Amino acid sequence: MRKLASLVLVLSLLLSFSPAKADEGMWLLSLLKKQNVAEMQKMGFKLTAQDIYDINNNCLKDAIVGLGKAGRPFRHFCTGEIISDQGLFLTNHHCGFPSIQSHSTTEHDYLADGFWAYDKSEELTNEGLTASILVRMEDVTKRVLSTVNDEMTEDERYAAIDKVAKEIETETEKDSEYKASVKSMFEGNQYFLFVYEIYQDVRLVGAPPSSMGKFGGDTDNWMWPRHTADFSMFRIYTDANGKSATYSPDNVPLKPKHHLPVSIKGVQEKDFAMIMGFPGTTNRYLTSFGLEETMKITNQNRYDIRTVKLNTLKEDMAADQKIRIQYASKYAGSANYWKYSNEQNKALKSLNTMAAKKEIEANYLAWVNKKDKRVAKYGDALNMIEKAYADRKETRNALSYLGEALLQGPEMYMFAIKSTGLMKQLSAEEQDKDAIAKTIEGLKGAATAFYKDYNMSTDQKLMVALFAKYAENIELEKRPEIFKVIAEEYNNDFGKFAEDVYSKSVFATQESFDKFIENPTAEAISNDMAFKVGNSIIDTYRAIAGEMSEGAEQLQKGKRLFVDGLLQMNKKKNMAPDANSTLRLTYGTVGGYSPKDAVYYKHFTTLKGVMEKEDATNPEFVVPAKLKELYSNKDFGQYADQDGRLHTCFLTNSDITGGNSGSPVINGNGELIGTAFDGNSEAMSGDIDFEDNLQRCINLDVRYTLFIIEKYAGAKNLIDEMTIVK
Repeated sequence: MRKLASLVLVLSLLLSFSPAKADEGMWLLSLLKKQNVAEMQKMGFKLTAQDIYDINNNCLKDAIVGLGKAGRPFRHFCTGEIISDQGLFLTNHHCGFPSIQSHSTTEHDYLADGFWAYDKSEELTNEGLTASILVRMEDVTKRVLSTVNDEMTEDERYAAIDKVAKEIETETEKDSEYKASVKSMFEGNQYFLFVYEIYQDVRLVGAPPSSMGKFGGDTDNWMWPRHTADFSMFRIYTDANGKSATYSPDNVPLKPKHHLPVSIKGVQEKDFAMIMGFPGTTNRYLTSFGLEETMKITNQNRYDIRTVKLNTLKEDMAADQKIRIQYASKYAGSANYWKYSNEQNKALKSLNTMAAKKEIEANYLAWVNKKDKRVAKYGDALNMIEKAYADRKETRNALSYLGEALLQGPEMYMFAIKSTGLMKQLSAEEQDKDAIAKTIEGLKGAATAFYKDYNMSTDQKLMVALFAKYAENIELEKRPEIFKVIAEEYNNDFGKFAEDVYSKSVFATQESFDKFIENPTAEAISNDMAFKVGNSIIDTYRAIAGEMSEGAEQLQKGKRLFVDGLLQMNKKKNMAPDANSTLRLTYGTVGGYSPKDAVYYKHFTTLKGVMEKEDATNPEFVVPAKLKELYSNKDFGQYADQDGRLHTCFLTNSDITGGNSGSPVINGNGELIGTAFDGNSEAMSGDIDFEDNLQRCINLDVRYTLFIIEKYAGAKNLIDEMTIVK
């Protein structure tokens, strides 16, 4: 992000450094010809850099989709790949999970049963889901930095940068259907313009049941061997002229500039493989000081607090089908980084990443101290960083706990504060009846979406458990004011307090809200217990975030200078900027690995492993009867490997992170061979320090995907759309 304030509010962590290694790097497409393509061709890539990125001709980039949400389309949460000339694209099951969940009911449980559209008329709309395709990118560093100088404060510097960046975006979007975003690279030392076509009509086409799409659940998450059919399918629609448009029954399937041929030839060890996608965030330039904060505060707090949250949700979800459907997406989203945080800390300790960071810093200082000019410019960078982290330690811990336990915990009081605007309108001396009516209608719409996936009893249990957890770890003086009320009036009995809140608040149920909103008053809102709780928490968040901002300027300056110094120090090396949700390419080869002494993991798994893991008593390892029948009959169709087995997943040593979920795995001929969906636990340090001997990307073999579509689901209509390479 460009603005310093934004960096504080989203709690961006300091980036890290790790020298370029053979398979490391999330590379910018426009620089591939200069930096990477020669090495890629030596490894088995048979195309050219222009076949990947070309602004004048159709190329691979035109088949890569970034999934986002309306209002923040540039924050791609997953990737997809177009596999037909009718806008059909693949992504992960866990990427499509919110959409699958939103359409599920107790009568039509697509989570449990799967969903397949056997005709385009059966495809399901997904309001707010967007699909972005990159049109072009451009290095705009010179222009963006043209108005800054060393005499500026960091706030002044970033204000100047933001002004120029907005000018570039506005100029680019003028008289165009495209959307533009200027993104910072290397901690504000480089800037690129990204131009996208953003499609707004994205429809669900198919998904296997969760017993297959989430096979292994939390137990297998971040683990190898893996047997998860982690895919779902969507289609992009446009208006009659092929332009982006909101949903309309008159819209037509996208005619893409390029779609990926699908290879069913399989993969062999040492085969070339590359991945294109929208990785979210890496922190390769993180210092030892930032690493300590990540491990001891960010990761540890997230894991501890989410353990309480997930245990609470799991109990209610297991007892009631409706609650299971309501909270399925919320649970999955929380559980993913709950386990990630714990596994990453384990890997960081096991690989002694702290020592590696300190060695980098020692080498950096040795380089700096060789010349007086370097000392003058870069000599104080690490000191600024160290002091900033030390000064914010307690504040960062408090903000972390508040965010995880209170802001992302119970939901009802966060919904209640959405009525703040209405309260102010109703309190005004001169009331604007039209504006009030519009606000009320907006709240009614928000309520419909909120209460659909909300259960009062579950939310109340979350309040009791998470408020108690928060109080155990944050002293009273630093808690929201409402905690003083709980201490003084309820003797810290969170159960009694929660009972009062949920029995008295008009926001506690859909029925009470609907009754209230028909004749709302400012007094009813301001005196509502849930509203008071929400505002108390938000007030404390703002206060703590304000404290965090006090040292942010020096931290940002230290980071910028440190990374700039590393770039100067490594001028002869190709260095990739950290991931920031922009389109990147990473490449490597297919292969297994040895996680520990006397253990070697092969590079692929087969359907046999699914049957070996089956456990009818464990919902994470249930195998559908039809899948067992197909396995028993060896009815694999054209998708069996030459060894006669049906391969399910395979490994590459590609460099990926969150946001790459759903990314295409592409062979040297530009053909789709799989879909990336996970990493291995032994190398969960990878976002901070790439470990080339251990780092593996877990991919769904596209042959297993096609087998499920055709043989399990009988959706031959979808197979017929694709260009199959045998």
